[in-house]
Amino acid sequence: MERNKQPKILFDQNQIAEKVKELGKKISRDFYGDDIIAICLLRGGFVFTADLVRELKIPVNVDFMTTSSYGHGEMSSGIVEIINDIRADVKGKHVLIIDDIMDSGNTMKKVVEFIEKKEPKSIKICVMLDKPSRRESDISPDYVGFTIPDVFIVGYGLNYGEYYRNAPYIFTFDE
Repeated sequence: MERNKQPKILFDQNQIAEKVKELGKKISRDFYGDDIIAICLLRGGFVFTADLVRELKIPVNVDFMTTSSYGHGEMSSGIVEIINDIRADVKGKHVLIIDDIMDSGNTMKKVVEFIEKKEPKSIKICVMLDKPSRRESDISPDYVGFTIPDVFIVGYGLNYGEYYRNAPYIFTFDE
């Protein structure tokens, strides 16, 4: 941890595991009889995606997309770049976009618009954390683990200065 900062755990490992199971059941029920292409937004979404796809009881093809809007800061730059595209052909398929957090919604809106051009059958969004008070784009997730206030959070895939993604819980720093 950074000097003079102590972690304040918002969601522990058990709370996260229970929420992921709950989301997995709901998504599996909603797509029962179909298969999906799960698109993980890297890098923050990788931990959540790995846990979530193991809870899905439907056929799932996992792919990855890299976007960038944060750099090394705590706030989005507002400029969304798609750095690496998916490999899967999503035309006529159900797509589930998975990310760690939705705050401004700018990244997700850009990703959805990008994927829509590939003509999928449907697009749904799943995020572990939703921060609606920061929303700038007219977009909302279909599946949400936890809704949180406007605090800077770290862990479970979320980074601070490219570190802490490996923390098994979600926390903020107390000064």
